Amino acid sequence: MAALTREQYLYMAKLAEQAERYEEMVEYMDSLVVASGGSELSVEERNLLSVAYKNVIGSLRAAWRIVSSIEQKEEGRKNDDHVVLVKDYRSKVEKELSQVCAGILKVLADYLIPSAASSESKVFYLKMKGDYHRYMAEFKAGNERKEAAEDTMLAYKAAQAFEEAIAELDTLGEESYKDSTLIMQLLRDNLTLWTSDMQCMFLFATGASKGLQSFEFCLIYVVAVD
Repeated sequence: MAALTREQYLYMAKLAEQAERYEEMVEYMDSLVVASGGSELSVEERNLLSVAYKNVIGSLRAAWRIVSSIEQKEEGRKNDDHVVLVKDYRSKVEKELSQVCAGILKVLADYLIPSAASSESKVFYLKMKGDYHRYMAEFKAGNERKEAAEDTMLAYKAAQAFEEAIAELDTLGEESYKDSTLIMQLLRDNLTLWTSDMQCMFLFATGASKGLQSFEFCLIYVVAVD
């Protein structure tokens, strides 16, 4: 892809959206993020990035659910030859899911979260981070699923901490509101509280053996359900 200006990447992303070519929309928005040079995205740019990835990941998640359902049916029918083929196809879909999730998580970690100047955008990106870890937890197994579940809750809880801190700041006077030390203290208090909760939750979960998977997903889907 030839190098374009930020404005040109934005235009091309909108064009790709109209053409329903969401994989290309993702490419244009990723390039826009890099071209932004560490500056914060506008609300329009941020929303377009979200739309692009949501459409790509949504199609893949739907495909994975369908293929997984077919796999279960073939296993029930004892069609071993078909089961092997379906498993291979499911693995292909899972590889694509992993690549998409890894792509947006890298963009979030390397560019978007560090450059987020406003609390609103910080919360938006943290929730987005939680979403894509959650999507990974849907199809991963074993330790990878456990790690994805943990990362999901960490991101969602961090977003919640920022929201609660900002809500509390809204009740304060103007001078107090401007006090950055107070802002950081509120965030730190919230983070300390939910970190303690997280440790208790996972001490219980890791001791639940076979119940671990269901416990993780119970927590995940209580926090956010698509």
